[in-house]
Amino acid sequence: MENTHNIELVDFPILVRKYKTTLTKKYMNRKFYTAPNPNEIKSHIPGTVVKIYVKEGQKVKLGKKIMTLEAMKMVNEIVMPFDGTIEKIFVKEGEKIPKGVVMIEISE
Repeated sequence: MENTHNIELVDFPILVRKYKTTLTKKYMNRKFYTAPNPNEIKSHIPGTVVKIYVKEGQKVKLGKKIMTLEAMKMVNEIVMPFDGTIEKIFVKEGEKIPKGVVMIEISE
C-alpha cells in the first residue's frame, strides 16, 4: 500500500460535484497538444518522396498537386491547401521520411 500522505490531490469536477484524485505518471508525462501550423505541410505517414512538382518562390493555386509521396505501397498526392507561395522545400525526391516531418513551408 502506498504512502498517501505525500501525494498531491487535484480537483476533479463532474457536473455539480467536485472530487479529488491523483494523476498517473502516464498522464503527467503526456505529450501536450499543439495546434497545427497551416503554413506547414507535414508527412502524416512515413514514406518516400517520389516527385516534387513545385519550386521555392513559386505561386501555387488551391488544389494544385505539389508533391507525390509513396507510403505503404500507396501513392499519396499532396495538394496545395490554399492559394499561396512555396517558401521552403525541406525534402528531396527519393528521400525516405518519417511521420511528422515538415516537407514544405508555404505562405499566403
